[in-house]
Amino acid sequence: MREIYLSQRVATLKPSGIRKFFDIAATMKDVISLGIGEPDFVTPQPILEAGIRSLKQGNTHYTSNAGIMELRQGLAQHLEKTYSISYDPASEIIITVGSSEALYLANTALLDPGDEMIIPTPCFVAYQAEALLAGGVPVEVPCHMEDNFDLDVKAIEAAITPRTKAILISYPNNPTGAVASREKLLEIQRMAEEHDLIVLSDEIYDQLVYGHKHVCFPTLRGAQKRTLLLGGFSKDYAMTGWRIGYICGPAAILQGLLRVHQYTIMSAPTTAQVAAVTALRECDKDVIEMREEYDRRRKLIVSGLNQIGLPTFEPKGAFYTFPKVGVTGLDDETFCMNLLHEENVACVPGRSFGLGGEGFARCSYATSYEKIEEALRRIERFLNRI
Repeated sequence: MREIYLSQRVATLKPSGIRKFFDIAATMKDVISLGIGEPDFVTPQPILEAGIRSLKQGNTHYTSNAGIMELRQGLAQHLEKTYSISYDPASEIIITVGSSEALYLANTALLDPGDEMIIPTPCFVAYQAEALLAGGVPVEVPCHMEDNFDLDVKAIEAAITPRTKAILISYPNNPTGAVASREKLLEIQRMAEEHDLIVLSDEIYDQLVYGHKHVCFPTLRGAQKRTLLLGGFSKDYAMTGWRIGYICGPAAILQGLLRVHQYTIMSAPTTAQVAAVTALRECDKDVIEMREEYDRRRKLIVSGLNQIGLPTFEPKGAFYTFPKVGVTGLDDETFCMNLLHEENVACVPGRSFGLGGEGFARCSYATSYEKIEEALRRIERFLNRI
């Protein structure tokens, strides 16, 4: 027998740094998790009822490959109303199994072996992995706390080579909570135009912004024709388990993504698609209420971390803080491991999210206010010992 049957791409793929800490925490009692990137809210009631109603009516079959037209039309109307951008629901929108599948489709359809994708980091852990699995080469360009983790435009431009095919940006950002300035995004659009690149813009947290207006990248002048917009319902509508996302872009490119989608998935979950229609129609108020509660927690955790001696810039989006734990003299992995074992608080080492994450830790405030208060007390106790 062969020593290993796995492909080289899979065999050399490093495990998720997030998973390691979740697996350890799962074996412990009384753990407060600041690690999970998932809303602690239950999906709003109108969405639940729509899903249940759909099942009771026997809607348990495949939909069209691109998703039910009612949802694609609703999404097109939502984007038009929110960002004044127009997408044809018949040819420029695909409903996917979460934004994770949208990311997979984009990488698989765009990248030939050796093609490079520039990825500003720290970033969501799947970005580099999906590029590698597609045969591409992820090129990490770190952002920095001194610049509020905004895009380092000069470094990105310096990273462009003849093999560069795409730039992947993700704002509001996971893990930092940063938002990108319009000025920097305009520079990315200029670069994409000048070097004939595709831009993947993952905007899964677009409605979770605080005191800031989100810039939808394809709304920039000239950007829509070369942008794939990735999004979903998981974060904004607390629908992580429903697995429903989308990708919007030029029809000619989306036809290629649809081919991959047809052979890989067939269609996104029918029940979730029906429920997502209701989310768009009826749940704006629920999104606002959840955002306001996240904002309350955001202020608590940012001020709390700064007060106990962990420098933390103010995140303007998503539901993460990114404190500089290296000031303790411990590297980020040691800090997080010791904190978990000694005080039962779980957070994720910054290095898990790529270059620029070393010395930081991701702390999610998608948990209750009271748990955050207790977590801060435990972290302070841990800091006092070291």
